Formats: sequence, structure tokens, C-alpha cells
Amino acid sequence: MSDQSRDRGIAVLYAVTIFLSAFLLFQVQPLLGKFILPWFGGSPAVWTTCMLVFQVLLFAGYAYAHATTQYLKPGKQALLHLGLLAAACLLLPITPDASWKPNAQDSPVWRIIFLTACSVGVPYFILSSTGPLVQGWFSRTLPAASPYRLYALSNLGSLLALLTYPFVVEPAFATPTQAILWSVLFGLFAVLCASCAAVMWRTQSLAVPTTSPVAAVAVEQIAAPPQNITGLWFGLAMLPSVLLLAITNQVCMDVAVIPFLWVLPLALYLLTFILAFDASSWYSRKWYSLAAAVAIALTCMIMLKQPGGLLGELTIYFSALFCCCMVCHGELVRLKPHPQYLTKYYLTISAGGAAGGLFVGLVAPVIFIGYYELHLAFVGFLLLYLAVRAREEHPLMSATSIWTRRLGGVGVLCGVGILMTQLGSSDGALATKRNFYGVLRVLDVKTTDIVQHRRELVHGRIVHGRQYLAPERKNWPTSYFGHESGVGRVLDAGQPSQPRRIGVIGLGIGTLASYARPGDQFRFYEINPDVIKLAQEYFTCLKDCHGEVSIVKGDARLVLEHEAPQDFDVLVIDAFSGDAIPVHLLTREAWQVYLKHLRPDGILACHISNLHFDLRPVVTGLAEDLGWQHRILSSKGNPEIGTVMSHWSLMSRDGVRLQSLLGPDATETTGRKILWTDDQSNLFEVLR
Repeated sequence: MSDQSRDRGIAVLYAVTIFLSAFLLFQVQPLLGKFILPWFGGSPAVWTTCMLVFQVLLFAGYAYAHATTQYLKPGKQALLHLGLLAAACLLLPITPDASWKPNAQDSPVWRIIFLTACSVGVPYFILSSTGPLVQGWFSRTLPAASPYRLYALSNLGSLLALLTYPFVVEPAFATPTQAILWSVLFGLFAVLCASCAAVMWRTQSLAVPTTSPVAAVAVEQIAAPPQNITGLWFGLAMLPSVLLLAITNQVCMDVAVIPFLWVLPLALYLLTFILAFDASSWYSRKWYSLAAAVAIALTCMIMLKQPGGLLGELTIYFSALFCCCMVCHGELVRLKPHPQYLTKYYLTISAGGAAGGLFVGLVAPVIFIGYYELHLAFVGFLLLYLAVRAREEHPLMSATSIWTRRLGGVGVLCGVGILMTQLGSSDGALATKRNFYGVLRVLDVKTTDIVQHRRELVHGRIVHGRQYLAPERKNWPTSYFGHESGVGRVLDAGQPSQPRRIGVIGLGIGTLASYARPGDQFRFYEINPDVIKLAQEYFTCLKDCHGEVSIVKGDARLVLEHEAPQDFDVLVIDAFSGDAIPVHLLTREAWQVYLKHLRPDGILACHISNLHFDLRPVVTGLAEDLGWQHRILSSKGNPEIGTVMSHWSLMSRDGVRLQSLLGPDATETTGRKILWTDDQSNLFEVLR
């Protein structure tokens, strides 16, 4: 075999190994996130916390690659990595054990961190180290070839993994099957990576010995990058990480927590890496910086006032993410060092990414009462861009430099002004709380008509309950729970002399307690402790209840799985994450849990109002699977009495009784049916 053919074969082996490692690296992220999402109440913070662990592991992998290539001889590098590959294979498959499910006393963040680290920590660490390590081996084995395009190839593998997950893998395979397939592919990767180590070991003699005069001269001629350049590497890597997680949080909070809305921003983030590192022609500083400025301005506008549609909002948010990341990653490429410092370069980039994850996942929830990390990221982006431009301007007082600083200064001042406006927008709130489950605010809404004054509980930008302040109206059921709604008609029915047991998943402000009669028992299940606190301190629905009220803290489904049968006459499902019910409350297994707690003639009422998703096929599929009678009742709402349009799914074993309670407005469900299970569900298929 000719040397040229041998080199081509070695290059292909390295390329395939790096591509597969990147594919597995980013395929496991949504896989694990979806696996554990039901265990932690469907909060957007589940994904943010998982990403924090992944970024820290990525940094650890890059640190390992840097240390081994700098301080170990090729043979020892190969032996060490072969041992770690064997250890990772012994820990397969990666399916998390059910013993990791939390209880009400656990800290969700730390539980997720330990769960993720124990489930996929070692395999993910090995995959994380593959890119820089194998590129280092590539440079040692084929010193005449540039390793940087392999970095673009690895990002292409990552992008392919993300794009195939919501559109191919998630619809086609149940979650346990996905974990098994991933584990099989990891075994194939281990074989390829071991082959790379063996090739590098055998061809180590091709590298110039470190003791040779030629190598010594080369090292002396290539100076190490200065500290200010290393700082720019770090900042240009950290800001895109903060933007990625902050924008994902914002979108999931306002829409729903689904893998598609995790994957799309992460795919855009990776696409900027691919374009920037593939060829310098992809990045134009002038046009991308201008586009980033426009996108930031539009994003700040929609944060002040929500636009009319989902598509417009997503387009603006993700355009800002793409443009800002393209600028940061384009500038990173402009500042890339000689291949001799390749592992240090990648280590600094991964450190910046991990720092961004730590800031959004751990620091921001402690120091901010709202989602302000996105605003700070925009200001930081403008400052960092100025720093990059100022470094290149010589002399410092040239005309170009003056105008650059002036325009940049105006941009920064505008960004700070918008940030302060956002920070000040919460001044009118009676209370603001932020925790793992999001940001809650209590607001008093004043109108020209004093009897219409009301108090609202807002989660992000979604109103989760409102109560009139006028004494004669404060016990009116408002919002989606009026007397004309599906749940209102069910709770208004029945004999007043017969006490009822009512279960409610999702507390809100406790509006449904206004339907209680003397002797009734209302049992609320609420996962967010701040919701309970605010409902009790700032609203009177629970205090004024004519029946008995009890509140159970924790994820309703996990609690109900372990509770004795409650014999509910009515069980209401009204838990929302963002603008949608968490998926794990709408699966066959969840419905079977609810069935255990209903009386034989009980009614299951599920709130399916949603701007973005049509959940009728899902509840229809569940009703058919149970063999229950099913009706959907839609009400238009009436602003004069504080109600809004609502859609309720109601089902029972007794179809005649159900129809008599709801009246002629309730319709039987027809059309397509979708049955979700714990292992297979996809909100993307019910997108409006």
C-alpha cells in the first residue's frame, strides 16, 4: 500500500471516529433529558441542569485531552484511553434507574446533577475528550494536514444527531429502545477509537522527537498566545453558552418543555460552530454584527411585549441566538492559535461553555428573581464585541476606532437601558419568586371600572389564576374555570346534601375551591412550593373555601402512585408547564394511575386549552384506550365576569350521565387518535 493510500485510510478512520463520537455526544442529551423530564415535573430547568452537567463533563474531557497530549508519551496516552474505553463499555446501557426518582424533600437541581453524572458520566466524558484528543493524534500521525476541519466535522455530527432526534429517533423508537441503540453505537465507537489509538501508537515515530534541534527551534519560534487572547477565547465561548440556555429557558417557559425546543436552539448553536470552523468565507463580521444588533433589538421588544404568534416569536429569538453565536464563533476562529496550542484552545473554549452553563444553571437562579441572564448576555455581547474590535484598532485614536467606539458605546447604553427597563418592569409586582420551576409574579391589575380590579398569578407571561378584588366578586370562579366551562358544569352538578371528594392536579391560586360546598373535601396536588405560598398569602380562594382543603406538595403523578385510593368523585388535571400540560401527565400509564383514585362513576376532567398544541387527539386516544366515554366542552368566556375561552376534556365510564351533566354543548370526539405512553410521546405531532 502506498504512503498516500495509507494516509488517506488513517484520515478516514480519524474522521469517522470523530463524527460518530460527536453524533453520540449530542444524541444522548435529548434522550436523557426526555427520560427524566417526567420525574421532575416537566420544568424547563430539567434541560438547563442537564446541559450544565454535559458542559462540565465536556470541559473535563477537554482538560483530559490537553493534559494527556501535553504530559504523556503517545504509548501511555493510548494505554490510558483504552482503559477508559473499556470502563465506559462496562457501564452500558445508560438507562437511568427508577430509584433516582425524587421525593418532595429532594433538591431537584442536585438530584438531576447526580443522576446525570452517574447514568452517562463516564461514557460522556470519553466522548467529550475524543474531538481534541483524536485531533491531537491526527496532527502527530499526519503532521502535514490541518486538524481544524475535523472540528467542523465533529460539529456536523452533533448537528445531525440533534436534527434526527425529534424527527426520526423520537417518533420511531420508545425511550428504552433509544438507550439500547445508543449503547450499541457506543460499542462501535469504542472499537474505532481503540483503532485510532493503535494507529497513533504504531506511527509515533513519524513525529519529530521532542529532543531534536529542529523541534526545539520550532517551539522557540512559535510563541504562546498572550493572556488577553486566552481571555477573549473564554469570553467568546461563554457568551454563546449563556445565550443558548437563556433563550431555551425563555421559549420553553412561554410555550412548552419539549425536546424539539431544546434541540432547535442547540442545533443553531452548533451550526455556527460548523460554519465558522469550516471556512473563513462563511463569516462576515460586518453583516453578522449588523444582523445581531437588529435581532437583539427585536428580541428586547418581544420581551417587553409578546408578539401575536408562535412562529414570529421563535423566529426572533432564534435569529438573535444564531447571529450572536455566529459573531462569537467567527471571532474565535479569527483568534485561533498554531496547532501546537490546539488542545489549550479547545480547553479554553470548553471552559467558557461550562462557565456559561454554571451561570445559567446555578448562579442566575440564586442572584436574580427573574429571567435576566438573557439581558445581561446581550450587554456582555456588545461589550465583548467592542473589546475584539478595540484590540485590532491601531493607532487607538484613528478615525475608524473613534466611530467604532462611539457606535458601540451607543449600543451598549441602549442595551443597558433596555435591561434596566426590564428590571424595573417587576416593580409593580406585589411578590416575585424564582425557583427550579420558573418565575412567579403576583400582580394587581387596575381598570377604569373599580369592580373589575383583579389580582393575577403570572408564570413567565402565562396567567395561572386571577381573582377579583371587589368583596362581592372575590369568590367568583374566573379564567378557565367559570360556571360555563366544562369543569364548572361538572362541579356545579350533584346534590348539595351529598359531600364530594374532589382531586385537583395543579393549584394555581386555588380557584376551584370556590365550588366547594359544606362537607366537600378538595385535595390539591402542587409541585411548586412557591405556588402554594403565594396562593395562601396573596389570594383568598383557599381561605374562603366552604369545604375542607388539603394541599399535597410534590409531583402529582409520583404522589398518586404511592397513595392509597382516594375515591375521588372528580379528578381535575390542570397542571401547566409553560403553556402546556406536562407530557408525563397525559400518558397511558398516568391515566391508569388516575383510574385507581376515581370512584366507579367518577369523572376525569382535563384542561386542554392551548395556543400552540391541539391536545384533543391525545385525550381521545387515552379515552379509547381506557374504554371510557369522552366529551369535549368548549366555552367562549365572558370578560364581564372574568372568564376566558377554555377547552375541557371530560371522560367517565357512564356516557349518559356525563352528557346530562354537560348539556348539549358537549361534543363527542371524532378524528385522529394519538396514544402517548411513558416511553413514546411527541408534542411536535400535535403542533397547531
